[in-house]
Amino acid sequence: MPVTTVTKDPNALTMTIVAEFPVPVRRLWDAYADPRQLEKFWGPVGYPATFTRHDMFPGGQSHYYMTGPNGEQYPGYWEFLDVDPGRTIEVLDGFRKEDGSRNTELPTMRAVFTFEQTDSGSRLTSTSYFNSAEELEELLKMGMDEGTLSAMSQMDDVLADLQSFAAGQGVQTQLIGENQARISRVIRGSKEQVWHAHHEPELLSRWQLGPDGWTMPVCEVGTTVGDSYRYEWEQDGGGERFGFTGEVLEISPPHRAVTTEAMIGQEGTPVTNELTLTEVDGGTLLTLLSTYLNAELREMILGTGMADGMEASYARLEREVLQTQAG
Repeated sequence: MPVTTVTKDPNALTMTIVAEFPVPVRRLWDAYADPRQLEKFWGPVGYPATFTRHDMFPGGQSHYYMTGPNGEQYPGYWEFLDVDPGRTIEVLDGFRKEDGSRNTELPTMRAVFTFEQTDSGSRLTSTSYFNSAEELEELLKMGMDEGTLSAMSQMDDVLADLQSFAAGQGVQTQLIGENQARISRVIRGSKEQVWHAHHEPELLSRWQLGPDGWTMPVCEVGTTVGDSYRYEWEQDGGGERFGFTGEVLEISPPHRAVTTEAMIGQEGTPVTNELTLTEVDGGTLLTLLSTYLNAELREMILGTGMADGMEASYARLEREVLQTQAG
């Protein structure tokens, strides 16, 4: 158990938990920055968390839910107030309703996570600040302290796994809920480089080609809210041709972009794609959360080999764009 002290101060309206780990600060920080890792320990034992959004930059948000033994869900959110990479994370921590909106009937609190190097590894200090003695008492009655300690008891196993989340693993696909899928990959490049490569037509048309043998004759990029985009691909020699179009719904360079996506010439509800870039050890963690109309459409699209095509594109991005820029 990594926790060394738990201090509740009813006068200061705080609860502070200190834990130490035999890993570098960078490794501990990445466990909080990477939603794939965070969801393995954020929920108490028996109540695993699923993060459907994790934008770790000031002004960004995280959306998650914990699932109980009988399938019941407990949604929550973070609003990032401050992020000092490798040192501190400050969030507003609260509950959400089933429809995703914030539940203002339940307490919120401010939480600060501080990361420090020690002689034997790293130290995490988590301090929760409550709005009133009544809210502090209410959250403790809800089992906040026991739940937090139960969740943190899982951290050692996550931190010891140096392989599953490292650069070089290729594209990973995770099904979320009934109609979402999350694509994840660490790209060997800075966040700014990866963002630029996604939003500069000359670069994008060099790497986002899927398997060998295709070109991208149409590459019209959207860079502000309300912009439309259009991408078309063609087999070498003038063979098969297809494309996608959509609209930019949100954009926060170089962190996050939300777009719709529809195949040109086909009717139906478009897919919504949420792209998030996060700096981690070895490069930039790219996550793409896609929300489909239903599970059937999700399975059909994933069944086309989409993940394999994306891996070919990301490998090309590293090889032909980012390494060239570095040189």
